[in-house]
This record gives sequence, structure tokens and C-alpha cells, in this order.
Amino acid sequence: MSNKSKGEHEHPQRPEQEQAKQPGREGEMNPSPVFENPELRGSGRLAGRVAIITGGDSGIGRATAVAFAREGADIAIIYLEEDEDARATAALIHEKGQRCLLHKADIGQREACREAIAVTLQTFGKLDILVNNAAEQHPQESIADITEDQLERTFRTNIFAMFHLTAAALPELMKSRAAAIINTTSVTAYRGSPKLLDYSATKGAIVSFTRSLAGQLAKEKIRVNAVAPGPIWTPLIPATFPADEVATFGSDSPLGRAGEPWECAECFVFLASDAASYITGQVLHPNGGEIING
Repeated sequence: MSNKSKGEHEHPQRPEQEQAKQPGREGEMNPSPVFENPELRGSGRLAGRVAIITGGDSGIGRATAVAFAREGADIAIIYLEEDEDARATAALIHEKGQRCLLHKADIGQREACREAIAVTLQTFGKLDILVNNAAEQHPQESIADITEDQLERTFRTNIFAMFHLTAAALPELMKSRAAAIINTTSVTAYRGSPKLLDYSATKGAIVSFTRSLAGQLAKEKIRVNAVAPGPIWTPLIPATFPADEVATFGSDSPLGRAGEPWECAECFVFLASDAASYITGQVLHPNGGEIING
């Protein structure tokens, strides 16, 4: 969910395009992100479970929501403002035979997080999986260009919300036989990103948050893991970068392309399922082959 500086080996992969504001709209992207691999079949890995996914209306969040529904989970999608994308994702979940709650909220606020958990419990009666996925990023050439408002907003959305949502969800997660928390960090947490200084700082904080929370909740049998995407074709990209950078986004990865949201979503499915029952405090790296040490 981030971009590198343009390099000599980059080449166009898609038409130049931009969107005016974040979080961006999936329906306006060309080509559309691939949120599902139709060759994959559900096997009930999450049957009967309830998951909250922040930023679940589009991008990696949408792909994860659809994949969770394929595996039998009911989904609460917490989103900021793109109602059209949210409704489209809900329809995809219903097609899988699962229930979906759409809840609009600014999760940078503590009370909004508490309300999101409460509405989910009122609708489904329980909670098993919390996916802290929503994020925003605002490139700047210099640290001096990062305003106090931008700095606070980025940290509120990207990391403060994880504290608030987890704290509000914890009493219900402690009741689940298979509780899991999965946080979305980024490759930028490991290699940095000069133009995404505040965003990268939050993503580094998420790695430490994940490791520390895993240790704190191990005695409660609540697993806490993270996924660190590399360049993934999501609405955040055209809503963040100039059109010429969007055109070449991901072409400098070892695999030579940007990843699709579904390729990240399967990491979330694995970490949420019983197949990962002995895994906590870890980070998976769907990044197209970039070697990450840390």
C-alpha cells in the first residue's frame, strides 16, 4: 500500500490516473483491482465466526471481507465515507451467503471505535476476529512540510484507532474460542519511505504494537499478528500519488508488478484461521519478493 521512488527499471503498467481525495473509490480505477480469485473455494475455515474489518469497503479490506465470507464468516465493515464501495462489498458478501453490517465511522476517535464495537455486537451478538486495516497516507517532500494537522490525523487513523478498537473489542474477544487480531502494517515499516515519513512511522509503530500486544494477550489465548503489504493496487494509490507514478506503481518489485488485493487477503484468512493456531506476534510479507529482514 505504498510507493517507492521511481527508478530506471520502472515501466507503465496501467493508464495514468488520479483521484481527488482519500480513501479513493474502487469503481473509478482502471483497471479494477482484483479482489477475488474465482478458482479458490471455501472450506469453512471461518465458519460461524464474526469479523470486524476497518476499511473493509475497498482495496485489501474488500478482498479480505470477501475471502472471510467465502470461508463462512459474517462481516462488519467499518468505513469512512465511500457508500457506493461499501454497498458493493456488502453485496459480494451476501452473494457468499453471509451477513454484512455496514457502519460508517471515523475510527480516529475513541468514541467512534467504541460505538463500532457496540453496533457489531448488537447485530451479531459476538466477535471473533478484529482486522485493523484502515489507513491514510499523504506524501510530502520534506519533514518541514508535514503540518501538525496531517501528523495527528495520520497517527489517529493508522495507529491510535488500533488501540481504541482493540481495547473496546477485548472483552468480547476473550469470550471467543478462536480469537484473532490482525493488523495491517506495510513494507515501509522495514525499509522506510522518504516521502511518506509520517505514514511509515505509523506502520513501524504497528509492528511494535503487534508484537507487544501478542505478548500481553497470549495468556488470554488471543492471537495477534500482522500483514505487511508491498505495492498493492488499491484505491489508496491513485488517491495518493501523481498520475505518472500511478502508471508505473509496483513495476520495480522483484516480480515486476503490483500485487492484487486478493493476494494479500489470503494472508489474513490464514492468520484468522485455526491453521495459524500456533502463530502469534508475527508478520507476513506479501510484497512481490522484496527481502525484509526484521
